[in-house]
Amino acid sequence: MRRAFLIVLDSVGVGGAPDAGSFFNGTVPDTGANTVGHVLRDVGLAVPELARMGLFEALRLASGVEGPRVEVDAAWGAAEEVSRGKDTPSGHWELTGLPVPWEWTTFPDRRPCLPPEVAAEVIRLSGAGGILGDRHASGTAIIEEEGEAHLRTGWPICYTSVDSVLQVAAHEEAFGLGRLMALCEGLAPMLHAMRVGRVIARPFTGGPGAFRRTERRRDFAIPPPGETLLDRAHGAGRRVHAVGKIGDIFAHRGVSTEVKGRDEALMGHLYRLAGEAGEGDLVVANLVEFDSEWGHRRDARGYARHLEWFDGELGRLRAAMGEGDLLVVTADHGNDPTWVGTDHTRERVPVLVHGMRGGLGVMPFTEVGAMVGRHLGL
Repeated sequence: MRRAFLIVLDSVGVGGAPDAGSFFNGTVPDTGANTVGHVLRDVGLAVPELARMGLFEALRLASGVEGPRVEVDAAWGAAEEVSRGKDTPSGHWELTGLPVPWEWTTFPDRRPCLPPEVAAEVIRLSGAGGILGDRHASGTAIIEEEGEAHLRTGWPICYTSVDSVLQVAAHEEAFGLGRLMALCEGLAPMLHAMRVGRVIARPFTGGPGAFRRTERRRDFAIPPPGETLLDRAHGAGRRVHAVGKIGDIFAHRGVSTEVKGRDEALMGHLYRLAGEAGEGDLVVANLVEFDSEWGHRRDARGYARHLEWFDGELGRLRAAMGEGDLLVVTADHGNDPTWVGTDHTRERVPVLVHGMRGGLGVMPFTEVGAMVGRHLGL
């Protein structure tokens, strides 16, 4: 059986990007950022399955940082990006063969940060009397800061980061989940025309002091400007299974089935697909909580715990692979939880391959998708 599973651990970088000095958190360049390396240094990591797949060899190759040395039973390498972004669309598109051919539009780190015409369109589409936030912020922090005012006024909370994104948060009951989704879907064409990569709907529940983001997030992403691995597989008659936010990232193009949920639920879907996916199928997954729950919050201990949780699940998934299956574990960018600021960090990413052996060296992001395509005969 020749199937391929491509799992993107969102933000699990290994440092060493040669152009990190031209990317910033605030005024501080990303030079020296190293998500796995600094979690290992500051907290420690017990990840025997990832180690056997070559995580620490990839770390050493990418950035020169030493980790535990164990016998490796997979192929390993590191990949570096050429797209001028350190965000989700850039990373995923390039991993599947499509570097971003333009400079993304971002919003300035000032208050207000949105152009007046964008703020006016949010107000028009929402029917609200104004907007809250309108600044760079961490998603969890801004909900705590503006949530009470949101409940009082009914105004949506708008925020951004150094990435090409506009996020809109609103209370599922008080504002309405359907209303939030309609707002973001209606806003997306305007933002896409400006070359802003995503409009993200961020629903939350609860009350002051106990607000909680829910799993019903939805990304309205600009469509990829060319063919990706998903398009090639789908066009060749293969079934392409999107797990997590993959469908949103690729604007639901080249996708046969989609499932969403929290990382724990998504691992359950991966086990199911290990048993159900057919000959020639492609499974592409994104596990986002490394990034959303621990990286942006700069919580190194939480990041370590989530890596260790995934490591335990990875052993089961590898055992479920059939003869001839390829399982690739990689990442889309970094988000060093020990770094300054709250934004992503420019880093190389690990490339760990069950179904092959040996060192793969440093490769472009595009080689990851090319390797999967060769395995599937595309």
